[in-house]
Amino acid sequence: MPAGASRGPPGADLLAALLDGMDAALCAFDAAGVVTHWNREAERILGWSAREAVGRRGFAGWAVRSADAAEVQGRLMAAMDAPGRQVHEFALLRKDGGRVLVRTQSARVLGADGKPAGVYCAFSEVHTQIDLERSIALSEALFDEASWGVVLVDVDLRPAVVNGEAARALGAGRTSALGRPLGELLEQGVEELEGALQHVLAEGAPRGLVDLWVSVAPAEGREQRRCWRSGFVRLASPLAEEPVPLGVGWLFHDVTDAKLAEQEANRLRFRSSQLHRAGRAASECEDPLEAATAYLDFALAGFADHALLDVAEGDGEGGGGTEGGGERLVRAVASPAGAPGPAAGVAGGGLPVRYAPGHPALQAVERLGSVRASAGAEGTPGEWAERRQWPKEAAHALCTVLRSRGRTLGVLTFMRGAARPAFERPDAVYAESVAVLTASALDMAQSTGD
Repeated sequence: MPAGASRGPPGADLLAALLDGMDAALCAFDAAGVVTHWNREAERILGWSAREAVGRRGFAGWAVRSADAAEVQGRLMAAMDAPGRQVHEFALLRKDGGRVLVRTQSARVLGADGKPAGVYCAFSEVHTQIDLERSIALSEALFDEASWGVVLVDVDLRPAVVNGEAARALGAGRTSALGRPLGELLEQGVEELEGALQHVLAEGAPRGLVDLWVSVAPAEGREQRRCWRSGFVRLASPLAEEPVPLGVGWLFHDVTDAKLAEQEANRLRFRSSQLHRAGRAASECEDPLEAATAYLDFALAGFADHALLDVAEGDGEGGGGTEGGGERLVRAVASPAGAPGPAAGVAGGGLPVRYAPGHPALQAVERLGSVRASAGAEGTPGEWAERRQWPKEAAHALCTVLRSRGRTLGVLTFMRGAARPAFERPDAVYAESVAVLTASALDMAQSTGD
């Protein structure tokens, strides 16, 4: 007969096997307080084998101090007279003489006649129970109160559990997001996220946090690009003999505002450095027009793909035009189209550019400021640029007027290809700073020429 159970009716062997396979320690008493069952987990915690425990009356003299025996036995057997479970904490004795604090759950056992026939008692070490309760409390807090988004992703890379913060970030409900492919929740960044999840499943979590740029499409259809600082942990079953992956715990926090501010600070720092370097390079140029070209070269780095410098010829006081106006624009400097390279003066002194009315460069002269333009829906970028006499690869343009001593000296045009974003207001501010320096050099060149 297996250890851990007293002699009993057929099926006792199966009962003993089930008891020995439990993760919790379990013992049972008959109505007289005699131990009838004692499983392997109880033996592991206290050191007493089933052969030594079964048949003893209560814990007195072996599993509990004599001074505490009556109280412990009374509280355990009291479960016979009360429905439901009772929870207690006791200090029990190990076989080696050490003491261990356990938390017990006891309940009565009813006989065939429906009357109490004994008590069963399940117990575990208090620190183990506390660890379990902490784990459960942590899980509930993460999924109910955490300010970070928390998503449990299964091995098929589909959300299995989503907390409230994550659901709001994904633009979905806590239940509607479950089981859906990540590609249905995110417009962009899905490949990077799925790659990170697959790496965690195969290799384990990365050492540090990862910044992922994603785009979420809200209900109104407007795409929002966000930066989520993400951490990952691989989940494995504690019940398997070998670690079996259950999925990945993905925790993330929206750091878009901080990331954009950091990028803007880096951009301003770089552009300020470029202007400083351009000023030093221009100071070494004997020819003022060469100095103006140096400003363009340094401004192009990281800012635009092409640059044009059109000089105004005429009385210098009007709004400018190409036909019948007080001024005309003549191409003086251009960066090479189709291939990277330094800006250079146009051979032969340049020819007047025949801009059509309403051209962005002419608008900049009229407004005495900056004008931004993009191809948008106006045909292909090549056709749009060709109509404006710009390099065919141009898809976005920024024209800013060159002013010095109250006179319009020309127009400076920066262009970007279709693969780059359109110019924004901060870009116009930077272009105007370059234009001030370029106009000063150009004014000096004209004064010298006069």
